[in-house]
Amino acid sequence: MIWRIAAAVIALALVYAAGESAWRALTRHAAPVPASSPSAPAVALNPSPLNPSPPNQTPLPASAAPAPCPSAPAFAAAARQNAASLETAVWSVFGRPETGWEIYEPLVAHEIGVVCAAQADGFAQALAIWQNAHGLPLTGVMDAPTLKALNLVWLRRRPFVAASGHGVCPPPPAPDHLAWAARDEGYSGKPIQLRPAALAAYRALVAAARAEVPAAAADRRLLTVFSGYRDPVSDAANCARDGNCGTTAKANCSAHRTGLAMDVYLGAAPGYPPESSADPNRLYQSRSAAYRWLAANAERFGFAGYPFEPWHWEWTGEAP
Repeated sequence: MIWRIAAAVIALALVYAAGESAWRALTRHAAPVPASSPSAPAVALNPSPLNPSPPNQTPLPASAAPAPCPSAPAFAAAARQNAASLETAVWSVFGRPETGWEIYEPLVAHEIGVVCAAQADGFAQALAIWQNAHGLPLTGVMDAPTLKALNLVWLRRRPFVAASGHGVCPPPPAPDHLAWAARDEGYSGKPIQLRPAALAAYRALVAAARAEVPAAAADRRLLTVFSGYRDPVSDAANCARDGNCGTTAKANCSAHRTGLAMDVYLGAAPGYPPESSADPNRLYQSRSAAYRWLAANAERFGFAGYPFEPWHWEWTGEAP
């Protein structure tokens, strides 16, 4: 028994000591496909099920810190491709053409479990591990299929998506099942209603953010709510009047009708309102310290985000 334990310890030490050996261990000894060899066959493994996480009734303890950015020279070519596509790739993963994927970088880094810039070879290695686990070609290069798979994971964490996915819009809560936020919790004092448990979770999240993010502590407007519960009838009428709600489905069946969704203030690019979906505004918000904290920590408090709108978050602790 002793020699077996010793052998296991030595083996683990060797795995963590060798860069490529560590990668092979993490991918069940599957050889990485260099990004410079697109014709090389991808490793065929069964993908992990893309099921949503169970709802969180209470804030989760802080999870283990993401892995520091490792050195992964084998993925240097993939890192160069990611650096190039970060601001230049033209995709329509979220329903309209976009140039680059920099807006989604904080969420991707959190999802693949590293604290790395997208241009780092350690980021490419971690992305390849994620691709491998989800049945995608193991390249370490961000591409449209990989971003689509990531988006599917993010979407399925939102109970509203599952509830409305079959053409049935969840009914709004009864008025006595809603609670009023405090005046200073609404952006510029705006009256805000949410379900009581969602409001409690929001308050816990904001308290943690202000304790951990100096910018959020210094500017008390950050993370205040500028849109919470919205009455479906009034919401549809306002959307029709203003013409700013996109599709008819979005106007008539918004996640805000559940009392679980909220839009939080993350600042705004010059010349844009905080809820503008223009690319410069979304990019500005995604670069903020408050948003990057949300990307890494909101799930601790039971929140799932809508990646296309950095300001939009939904509490998953109860059914819509």
